[in-house]
This record gives sequence, structure tokens and C-alpha cells, in this order.
Amino acid sequence: MKRNVTLGILAHVDAGKTTLSESLLYLAGRIKKPGRVDHKDTFLDTYELERSRGITIFSKQAIFDHNDIRFNLLDTPGHTDFSPEMERTLQVLDIATLIISAPDGVTSQAVMLFKLLEHYRIPTVIFVNKMDQPGTDINAVTSDIRETLSSSCISFDESVPEDEFYEELAMCDEDLLSSFLDGKKITSENISSVVQNRKCFPILFGSALKAEGVQKLLDLICEVAPSMSSEAENADGSPKEFGARIYKISRDNSGNRLTHIKITSGVLNVRDSLKGEKVDQIRLYSGDRFEPVKSAYAGMICAVTGLTWTRAGEGLGILEGSNVSEILQPILSCTLILPEDVNPVPVFKHLKILEEEEPMLQVTSLEETGQIEIQIMGEVQKEILRHMLKTRFDIEAEFGPGHTVYKETIANTVEGVGHFEPLRHYAEVHLLLEPGEPGSGLVFSSDCPTDDLALNWQRLVLTHLGEKKHRGVLTGSEITDMKITLVAGKAHEKHTEGGDFRQATYRAVRQGLMQADSVLLEPILDYRIELPQENVGRALTDIQMMNGTVGLPDIEGGRSILTGTVPAACLGNYAQELSAYTKGEGHIYTTLSGYGPCHNAEEVIASSGYDPDLDTDNPSSSVFCMHGAATLVSWDQVPDYMHLDFKKTDSAKSDTVTDLTSGIDLEALKKINARKNAEDTRSFAEKQKDYFAAEDELKSIFERTYGTIKPRYTEDRSVLASADSMTSENNRDLDIEQEKRDRHRNATAAEKAANAASKHYLLVDGYNVIHASKELKELAKHDLKAARDSLIDTLSNFQGYRREEVILIFDAYKVPGGKEHIEKLNNLTVIFTKEAETADQYIEKAAHEFSKKYKVTVATSDAIEQVIVFSAGAIRMSASEFWEEIEVTRQSILDKILEKKHKN
Repeated sequence: MKRNVTLGILAHVDAGKTTLSESLLYLAGRIKKPGRVDHKDTFLDTYELERSRGITIFSKQAIFDHNDIRFNLLDTPGHTDFSPEMERTLQVLDIATLIISAPDGVTSQAVMLFKLLEHYRIPTVIFVNKMDQPGTDINAVTSDIRETLSSSCISFDESVPEDEFYEELAMCDEDLLSSFLDGKKITSENISSVVQNRKCFPILFGSALKAEGVQKLLDLICEVAPSMSSEAENADGSPKEFGARIYKISRDNSGNRLTHIKITSGVLNVRDSLKGEKVDQIRLYSGDRFEPVKSAYAGMICAVTGLTWTRAGEGLGILEGSNVSEILQPILSCTLILPEDVNPVPVFKHLKILEEEEPMLQVTSLEETGQIEIQIMGEVQKEILRHMLKTRFDIEAEFGPGHTVYKETIANTVEGVGHFEPLRHYAEVHLLLEPGEPGSGLVFSSDCPTDDLALNWQRLVLTHLGEKKHRGVLTGSEITDMKITLVAGKAHEKHTEGGDFRQATYRAVRQGLMQADSVLLEPILDYRIELPQENVGRALTDIQMMNGTVGLPDIEGGRSILTGTVPAACLGNYAQELSAYTKGEGHIYTTLSGYGPCHNAEEVIASSGYDPDLDTDNPSSSVFCMHGAATLVSWDQVPDYMHLDFKKTDSAKSDTVTDLTSGIDLEALKKINARKNAEDTRSFAEKQKDYFAAEDELKSIFERTYGTIKPRYTEDRSVLASADSMTSENNRDLDIEQEKRDRHRNATAAEKAANAASKHYLLVDGYNVIHASKELKELAKHDLKAARDSLIDTLSNFQGYRREEVILIFDAYKVPGGKEHIEKLNNLTVIFTKEAETADQYIEKAAHEFSKKYKVTVATSDAIEQVIVFSAGAIRMSASEFWEEIEVTRQSILDKILEKKHKN
């Protein structure tokens, strides 16, 4: 069986990448005639716009054989707007050819490509193209490459004397140099080794259009390329475990979803199961045609149908969970503009399909306006998206002006905690959030003992950490450059489901961010400006005005060279401005350096208008079960309710020092973050909106996670029944409740005194509850006192079966000269308010005072009153829910009586 080698062709735009691919296919006998970009007949550029514009937009695959090797050739996009598509192919390459255009020299794009190859540790051969053009100089190009890329770039041209060649080659590796100085000859195996270990980067010269130097390039790649064994069995005869890496998602002309993978070990067969789905077909593509096969082996590149949930960068088989994320990210976001008669909902779904193929789009829909936001790399990508929307979905669309894509990180170490405990669900997660080095992205790990949380739950938490883009709390931008460690967690033997840990994990991240000193990050560009010497002063002033940095000017060929960094948001159309004041002689080249602290953070944060407390898709609160009801607890109060010890003082006792935190203005940072703890100045309308959003939050969580919400009560279950009447079938969490009772029974006197402070009051708005009952409402029309007495009798029985202390409040504010009147009727406390004080006012005051020390629930359907008591920290219960609980309690009492009678 032939060796398999995956070869990638990379270059800056117009360097001759597709032309070289055509020449390689022709020399290998794969095609009869090499196509030309200008003739629009290339084998690999099959998309309409690729041929019309003369650029590669999508990575393509071709298969050819040479010597004893089967090559999987991947031709990648060269334009910067499609760099993420190119980068994804790097994850599966065995070796790469980086093309340098001799007339252009080493461009900033070529430097960026070389850095990416270094990041992914891919052996690289450099091919200098267009050497047939007048004025090209081998020595000048070689010097440029060695100075700009690496001194380990060695010319393999025949014009280099043999002694000089071997001496330079030996300088690439200490062991090889030592052997060379001892008089040993450098062998082809030595050359292969230094190239495969990226200690040497061979340089070859030629012309792809005229096929000059291409055969030598192909022979060298065959000699030095690492290859992968296609054997499906180990030496002992045992089958090798299957592993693969996904590098691309696409669709064929029939709309079938294709998952493009490289198999790294083992074998894949048709009908095998991946991620819970069956493989329908395995296709070997070459250009726009494919060959269906029954099996694919290690080293092969293939496309698989039948998988609907795969994503680029994911690992399969033994690589599952080892996902890879791209370095290159869009720095612009823009709004999609649709015709007025077009419904944005189906358009959003279509864009999500495109997002599978290009994950960098990160399509979002703004709930407040319904607008669709898309992240893009540049203007050319906009044109391609317009064309794809029209040809694939018949949608006419335009794009609004682009705005900068910001990110967020943290400058100090915090512990974030999340708890999710609605009825019959349970999960608690503690995470340690630490600042990471700039450009490190998000790193997840676990430092949680398996005795505290089983390994399967720990893995699930780590999966949930990596499965979504977590949002920061300053502008709602994506977080980055952080290490998140699972330090503690808790599950319940019966009631924990996978979705519970998802909610607890998301809330723990958010709760930690609410505590942290967050930092707003903006994209920073590396620039290189070439301009006449007389214009240097103007350029230096411009860079300073753009909040950029600059090094000492260099002189090359009578021209000045300025290099440094500048915020992308400040650069604007400076390329046109530079060209204008230098009369066309000035040029600027930029590449993304990374993200750094935003130069105008306060301004950006204020203009974003983002309020983290109103982002219901990213809640910082936690959900606790209190007396049978799921209750939201705000982020700042969550640590007081956690079931596990809050370990912040132990785990986060010292802040991690990074390149970011060591140079940042911490005082200014604390000023920016102070808004998270600022006094609540919202208007009533805003508070009311927040209240209803909070009430809807639990419902939306269940709809997204578990499906339709079932009714709270059933015929045989009372969530408010007394402790001794609960059974394992009708109580959410008997084990936890039993543990609490045991702790109380064995508590010391001091602990019991402390537990007395956990008293629970139930405040009932009398007339509001009366009007929520059909019977009492009718009775009140004729005799208000009778209705009131009936409610008092009902609540007297209710109080006898409750653990809370029930306080019933009636309005008496219209009684002239009336004073506050408190009566103890049987076991029930009844309060009549004083003159000019409504029941609402009394409840507001009581809830505010009681909530300082005790748990408080307020039963009313008055929306205004609910908002007020919500802000005071009380639990809200509607009047209709209160009557349901009364009925449940009444039924429980009858059941107890009947049970006792039956026993007697």
C-alpha cells in the first residue's frame, strides 16, 4: 500500500499558487494539460467567482501519485479575506510549500503564513516563483527570505557550491554540525530529518507557469516529506484505534452535507458510527469529482456524508475532545441589510448553514432589533457572501458599514460559582478563572478530586466550557486569554442530568466574570510602511495620532521603512491617505498582531449600552430550590447559598501575573468595572421589564434544554407537604433534606441559635388574594367582611401545616384616624394597615426589613409590588400560585386524616 502524504500549497495572493498546483498535477500525469487562471480553466478553481475573479476562495483537494507516494494536494486561498479557510487546512498537513513571488519579495502576508506554519509545526519547503520575469535576482531573493523569515532557510539551488551548501545545512542542527565537523558526510536521511523537524527550510527556484523547477520541487518533497502508515493493524495484529481531524464542512451540488476529514489512525468504513450518526458515504475528491469507497485508511483525506453535527476543528475517534481553534479571527462585524419584504428568520437559518462552512462568520441575531450581525474579514468576502446568498438561497442582501470586533479578558484571579436546582434537577460547579497570556485564547483544565465529582461529570463540564462563545460583562464581547479550571462540583445520584451541568457551568463562568476586573480588548495590527524619506515626519505624527507604536526608521534602497503596531479601529482608510500625501509612492502592509487593551475602553463600553444583568442568554444568577419553588439568586448573593464551600480565599489568594496585567493601569481598570457594583438607578419601567425577564428565564432555560415544561403539581404530589409526609417519589431531593435534618438534630446550641435566623416569613396581600379566588371575589361583592373572614379561616388551617410564619395584610388606609392593628387569630397573624398606608406599602417595608435577616416570600399578583419586593430580595409568588399551594396543603391534610382514620 502506498504511503500517504498531505501536501498544502500556500502563498500570498497572485503569487502563483494555483498555477503551481496545476503544474504538479500535470507532471504527475493527473491532468493532460495544465490550466491557467487567466484562461479560467484550472482543475481546482471550480467555483464561478473563483474563475471570474482569478482567486481561490475555497480549499480544494486533488489526488495524484508520484514514485511510491499518494499525494493529497490541498490548494488553499491566498487572499487575506479567506485566511481562516486556509488556516483550517494547516491542521491536517504533513508538509507545505510556501510560494514567494520573486518580483514581490517577502510580503507581510508571506510572513504571516510562515508564522502559522511555525505554530502548527508543519515542515515547509519554499518555492520562489516567477523567476522567469526580468530583473529577478536569486541572491537578493535568498537574502530577503533569510533575513525576513529565518536564517535556517537554505538555498537548494544547483548554483550554490557543494561545500557551502553542506556547511549551511549543518549549521541548522547542533548534532548535525558536530557530526559534520568530525568529517562525517551529510546524507539524504540527515536532510529529511532536519526538514521534518523544521530545523531547515529548503528554498527552490523556478516558474510554475513554465513548469521550470517544479519537477525538482516534487522530487524533493518526496524525499523529505513525513508520511503516515496506512496499516490498519498494529505489529501484534490488534486493530489500530480510529482517529480523525475535521478540517472543513461543505455541501455538494445536491445539497448533501460533507464533512472533510483526515484520518490519523485506524480505518473508517461505510456505516460506521461517528458522534452517534452513521457514515453513509466515503468520498475521495479530486477537483469537483469524487470516487466513492467503502473504507478509508490512515493518512487519507476524504469527505463523509451522513454527519449533521460535526464542526471544523473537531477530533473524531481517539481525537474526540481535542478540538483545535484558529488563530486568525475577523476584526470587523457588520449588519446584514435585507429588503423590507424579506423575513429575517429564514435568512438567519440560511446564514447558520453558511456558518457551518465558515465558522468565522459567527452569525448572531440581535433580539432587541431583529438585525442580523455577521463577522467578516474584508470587502471581498462581502461580495462572495452576497453571491452565495443569491445563488444558493435566492436572497438579495447588502451589508452595513463594518465596526470593530472587540473581546474581553480579566486582569485578576476569581472563583466563579454556578448552581442549577429546579425541581428534579441538580448541579453545582466551582471554577477558577485566571488571566492568561495575550494570544493564549481559552484554556480549560480540571483540578477537582474524583471523590468530590465523578470523572464523567468533570469531562462534561470541560465540554460545556468549550462548546460556546462565552460573553464578557463589559460589552458582551467574546472572552479570551483566560485559564478556567474546574476546582469543585457536585451532582445528585438521582436527579442530575447532562443539561444541569451545562446551566451550572455557564452560570459559574458568568458569576466569576461579574466579580473580576474585566479588560476590554481591541484588535492590534502590525504594520510596515514604505515611503520616501521626506514624508517620514508626517507618518510619525499620524501614527502617534492613531495611538500606534513605532520603532526606529530603517533605510532600504533609498526609502524609509517604519514598523510597529496600531489599533485596527484607528487605522481607517490610512492606506489611501498615505498614498495621497506621498504621491503614490507610500505603501502600508498590515497583519493582525493579536488583541490588546482597548485604547478608549470607557468610550466603547458606554457606546455599547450593554448591561450584563439584562442578558438573559448569559445569566450570572443561579437557580436554587427553596420550599418547592425554583428561585433565582443574584450573582453577588450566590456564594451565601452554595452547597459546597466557597473556596475563593484558598484558590484565588494570589493573582496571576501576565504580560497584560503587569503593564495595565489597574486603577483605571477598577473604575471601569465599578459600574457592575453601582447603585441601582433603573426606572420603574426598567425594573418591571427586568422582573418579567427574570420570570421568563427559567421557562426559556427548560424549553431550550429539556423541552416543554410540565405542570408544577400532579394529583399525587405536594411540593409543600410536611417533611414526614414526603416520599422518594413525590419529593425532589429527599437525600439532601434528610442530610439537613440530621445536621439540625446533631447541631450544637450555638448552631441551633444560628439556624433560628433562617426563619421564613410568608407575607400575603389579603385583598389581592381574595380577588384571585372566584368564590371569594363573588362573596366580596356582597359582603367584604365575610370574604375576609373566610380567607382568615382558610389561612389558619394553612398556617397549621406550614413551616413559614404566615402574615396576612389588609388595607385599612381609608379608615380616618386608623392605627396599625395586629391581631393573632388562632395561629395566624393578621395586620390591618394604618391610615394612609396601603398593604403594598406595608409589604414593601416589611419585605425590606425581614429580608436582611430572614427568608421572605410575598404572595401577590400586583406587578408593581412584585418588582419592589424583588429588588428587596424577597421571593415572589403570584396569587393564583398561592391558591394552588393552599389547595395542595388542604388535600395533604385530608390525606393525613384519612390515613389516620384508616389505621384506627
